[in-house]
Amino acid sequence: MAKQSQTVETFQNILQELKNKIYKPIYFLTGDEPYFIDKVAEYIEDNVLSNSEKAFNQTVVYGRDISAADVINAARRFPMMSNYQVVIVKEAQNVRNLSDLEIYLKTPLNSTILVICHKIASDSKKSSDKLSGVVKLAKQKGVYFESKKFYDYQIPDWIVGYLKEKGIKIDPMAANLLTEFVGNDLSRLAHELDKLAIILPADSKLIQAADIERNIGISRDFNRFELTKALGEMNFARAVRIADHFARNPNANPFVLTINAIYQYFIKILKYHFLTDKSKTSVAKELGVNDFFVAEYERAAKRYNPSRCVSIIHWLSEYDMRSKGVNNSSTDHGELLRELIYLIVFGK
Repeated sequence: MAKQSQTVETFQNILQELKNKIYKPIYFLTGDEPYFIDKVAEYIEDNVLSNSEKAFNQTVVYGRDISAADVINAARRFPMMSNYQVVIVKEAQNVRNLSDLEIYLKTPLNSTILVICHKIASDSKKSSDKLSGVVKLAKQKGVYFESKKFYDYQIPDWIVGYLKEKGIKIDPMAANLLTEFVGNDLSRLAHELDKLAIILPADSKLIQAADIERNIGISRDFNRFELTKALGEMNFARAVRIADHFARNPNANPFVLTINAIYQYFIKILKYHFLTDKSKTSVAKELGVNDFFVAEYERAAKRYNPSRCVSIIHWLSEYDMRSKGVNNSSTDHGELLRELIYLIVFGK
């Protein structure tokens, strides 16, 4: 979690400096989470220059269309009737010979604000290795920002923080429901949250599960979060009702995502059994959940001992393979999920 919290903190610090009109000659924005990269670039594009200054002093280009030499030539121009010129390179991972940018970064112009938006795939190291010289100079001469992608379990806390800045609270159930529907796509989440903030009644400062269901179209009764909760309670009838709903709406409820949600749930239950410190705060931290949900895992752990959890994880692996056609020629995903639910609740 440290890297993700550091991402948010650094992002906020960069924005605060920009709002205070403290500008650096280079902003090298990289990483596998595009949301923060886009937000910094958007702020610079919208706010550093006035509308009259932008006509002559703001250049926005895309990496696939240019080379490093083109970027350097643009950056070396002097502003016209302005203190600064802004050069923004979007999709910079596609710039030809980007490592040649070192030539400019050794002596950048203080009158140029060069913004490099370098988005990379998760766990990609090849491009960063080639750009070690650029990265080193960016750190020395300006701002180097690495935007790290969030894990799904970290999203509810990010939602809480995002809304807090707007003076709005969100019920933990609603935050998990929205995470269940959107996943860790921060740009899409921000869009949905902005929409909710606008349509929320003026006298209300709390988003609840009903608001998510009513305005975004997610069922608060039939989703993966409610399915794992029903399994944790060994509520077979409710779990099967949810499975039936999934079977009727397969596109919105892919089997692979459902089985992964169940797997993650029982991994947490298994992990809970071996925690030495079972205080609410410690459990929430170790399991990566909001402390609101700790009691749910405590209750589930009483119903599922470690041996049972291991068996369930084995069954999940088996049914994942069956869903892909291994030792299964005709059983559809809906029936596979019903069988799996029966095994989880009643199996030995």
